[in-house]
Amino acid sequence: MAMLLVPGFMLDADLWRDVVPALAAYGPATCADLSQDGSIAAMARRALSEAPSEFVLVGFSMGGYVAREIVRQAGDRVTALVLIATSARGDSNVELQRKAAIAGQSGGAVFRGLSRAAVASSLHPANAERTDIIARILAAGQRLGGDVFRRQSLIDRRDERDNLKAIRCPSLVIAGEQDRLRSRTEALELHQGIVGSSFEIIENTAHMVPMEAPQRLGASIREWLGQRRYG
Repeated sequence: MAMLLVPGFMLDADLWRDVVPALAAYGPATCADLSQDGSIAAMARRALSEAPSEFVLVGFSMGGYVAREIVRQAGDRVTALVLIATSARGDSNVELQRKAAIAGQSGGAVFRGLSRAAVASSLHPANAERTDIIARILAAGQRLGGDVFRRQSLIDRRDERDNLKAIRCPSLVIAGEQDRLRSRTEALELHQGIVGSSFEIIENTAHMVPMEAPQRLGASIREWLGQRRYG
């Protein structure tokens, strides 16, 4: 067994740092690199080119879109799918307006990093002052830089709700209890759209579940996989 972990917007392998130890029984973990491509399909192709022949697939936030595209491109290689704090909806009007504004900016605009306030808003109120988590997210943004920020900001996300029934592998949908970026309704749309999927809420978390509650997240995935006799 092996695992393929797909991070979210302006995040990298550090997202999974404290989750991976809980999943060691399921083989080596590979983190997909989303920094080099400008479309969900291209990200999925690159991830597949670097992934084991078969794997448990875990996607977080934007990585959930990439994970579902991986299933579309190579479903025979995916033994199980876990989607965390993500959605199947397309871009909203607000998101389309934000993309238009970014597209209209000068290519020479200086990237000053992610906003500390925006990062804090992605956390549960009890974690909003967790300087350790905030620092890790800000550091990932600095590592990836302005070119990646622009590419990932302009990625088109299409509405996939009508196509979820095509996912046939065992699937688990996980939501943060107070996620203000991806609503409970969006998580339930995924759960209800993927036939036979399981659904779990991680309490005392918001959007950044892998950093806010890594041990509980890892335990939830491990227990779900164990019920399906993986590993």
